[in-house]
Amino acid sequence: MSFARNSDHTARLVVAAAATALLAGCANMEMGAADAKTTATGSAGGANATNANSQLERCASSLGTIAVVEDTNSPWYGILTRQWNLGSTTPVLKLLIQQSNCFVVVERGRAMNNMMQERALEDSGELRKGSKFHKGQMVSADYSMSPSITFSNNNAGGMGGGLGGINRSLGVLGAIAGSMNVKEASTLLTLVDNRSGVQLAAAEGSAKNVDFGAVGSLFGSSAGGGLGGYSNTAEGKVIVAAFTDSYNNIVRAVKNYKAQEVQGGLGTGGQLGVQGADTAPASKKKSKSRQ
Repeated sequence: MSFARNSDHTARLVVAAAATALLAGCANMEMGAADAKTTATGSAGGANATNANSQLERCASSLGTIAVVEDTNSPWYGILTRQWNLGSTTPVLKLLIQQSNCFVVVERGRAMNNMMQERALEDSGELRKGSKFHKGQMVSADYSMSPSITFSNNNAGGMGGGLGGINRSLGVLGAIAGSMNVKEASTLLTLVDNRSGVQLAAAEGSAKNVDFGAVGSLFGSSAGGGLGGYSNTAEGKVIVAAFTDSYNNIVRAVKNYKAQEVQGGLGTGGQLGVQGADTAPASKKKSKSRQ
C-alpha cells in the first residue's frame, strides 16, 4: 500500500509540474518551437534550402518541372479534411520537393485560378501598361505527382488494455501509461510523365509515433480539451512523416531510373494477344511485315 501511495504522490507531482509548464507556455508564445515541427522543416527559395530535414534526399540538379495533383474526391481526402480537420497535403509536398532540388514545382492547384484571373484582367484592359501578362510565359509541367494515404491507424497497439490490470495499484501513474497509444500511417506517391501518360515511379512510405495525447483527461475537462487538439496534430505529424518517407523513396527510385521498354514500341499492341482482337501483338506485327 505504501508503494502505491508513494507512486500516486510522485505521479501527481509530475502532473502538477506539467500543468505549470503548460500554463507558462500560454503566457510565453514561442516561434519555431521544436515540439511543433513536423518532418517537413525549414524553408526553400529557388535551389537553396534552409533548415531542411537532414534525412531528406537531395539532387545536385533538377530533373524537370512537376505539378502536385491531389484527388480531392478520394475517400482518404475526405477523412483527412473532415474527420481529422487537417489541410491539403500539397503544400507539404511542394516544400519537400523544392528543398530536395530534384524537381522545379509549377502551380496547377488553386493558385492557378489567381494566375488566370490576372491574365483575364490583362485581356480586359484593367491592368496597367507593362504588366507583362502576355501569352507564352507559363512553364509546362513535365511530370505530375499524386499523393494518397493508404491507411492511417489512430491506435495501433495501444497500451491501455495491456496495463489495465495494474492501473489500480499504480494509481495516476498507471493511468498515464494506460492512456498511451501508437499512431501509424502509410502513404503512396506516384510520378507520371505528362506528355506520354506513362508512370515513371511509385513509392510507399510509412511512419509510426507513440501518442501521449490522451493524458489530457487527467487534467480535467478543460485542460483535456486543449490537449485533444494536440492529439489531432499528432496524427498530422505522422502523416507528414510518412509522406516524407514516400518522397525519399521516389527520389531514390528516379536516381536509379531506367526506362521500361516494350518490343515494337509503347502503345502499339503489347505482347499479350487476345483471340479475335483487331490488333495483333507488336512482335507478331513486326515479324509479319518482314515476310
